[in-house]
Amino acid sequence: MSNMAFIFPGQASQFVGMARDLFESSERVRSLFETAAEILGFDLADVCFNGPLDKLTRTEHTQPAVLVHSLAVLTLMEDMKFIPRFCAGHSLGEYSALACAGAVTFEDAIAAVRDRSRLMKAACDSTDGTMTAAIGGDGDSIEKLVADASAHGVLQPANFNSPGQVVLSGDRKGVSFAQEDYKSYGFKRMLPLKVGGAFHSPLMRHAADRMANTLSEIKFVSAKCPVVANVTAEPVESPDEIRDLLVRQITSPVKWMQSVEKMYELGVRRFVEIGPGKVLAGLVKKTLSDVGIDNIGTVEELERFMQTTEVA
Repeated sequence: MSNMAFIFPGQASQFVGMARDLFESSERVRSLFETAAEILGFDLADVCFNGPLDKLTRTEHTQPAVLVHSLAVLTLMEDMKFIPRFCAGHSLGEYSALACAGAVTFEDAIAAVRDRSRLMKAACDSTDGTMTAAIGGDGDSIEKLVADASAHGVLQPANFNSPGQVVLSGDRKGVSFAQEDYKSYGFKRMLPLKVGGAFHSPLMRHAADRMANTLSEIKFVSAKCPVVANVTAEPVESPDEIRDLLVRQITSPVKWMQSVEKMYELGVRRFVEIGPGKVLAGLVKKTLSDVGIDNIGTVEELERFMQTTEVA
């Protein structure tokens, strides 16, 4: 198991019907959803299983839904003693990674994400922000585009997802500048994203400040295995550093590609995405050519993983 990393998705991996088979197969998963409903103040299972999609895709619903789907898989894996070498999560998924690593309880992770999702929604509602995916280009292209856009509005990298794929975030004027002039900076395409606001940008500052208060009340302990942080793309284990990086994450770029490369550098040769969808598996495939990639989001996928993996 020393060459394995567990990776956890964030927003954009949700779909109506998510986690239903996990719920139906396990009393412990049903209990997890009941606990989540008590913490969140709404029936998460109903939103996950029945939607409708526009309801599920609201930030205050999406973030808990994706988190609890990942936690549901981990609940079924608790007795199997699978120990990854590293954990990492994309944005919201970092909370799943920290729960997997034992740095925070499932209950506290849900409570933290409840507040995170509501604070980020409030920040979206009070600012005129959006995001766009930049395809092609390189580091110099991004740096020059962001610098030039500062004369027009707010623009910064939000997600370094894979080679040639960077998501940009900012206010309408900054993003519009990028969408209009991208070819002159060497990008092949600039794809507008249907999002509620400018995640991972300075427009989330108020949410980050308020989230610091929430996280100060959450108990973190030393992680049982290192979690590669979004902000630094470096392993982290200490509670104080974990808390600080989670606050900074809200306004900082997600260094996902760099995190994947760091885990590879440190010996990881198998990446297992835990939770809904296969977004991260696709990004790993675009970043590394010689690694194993698995997904565990359903009972069937978990059973297949068990059959092909040696227990630690």
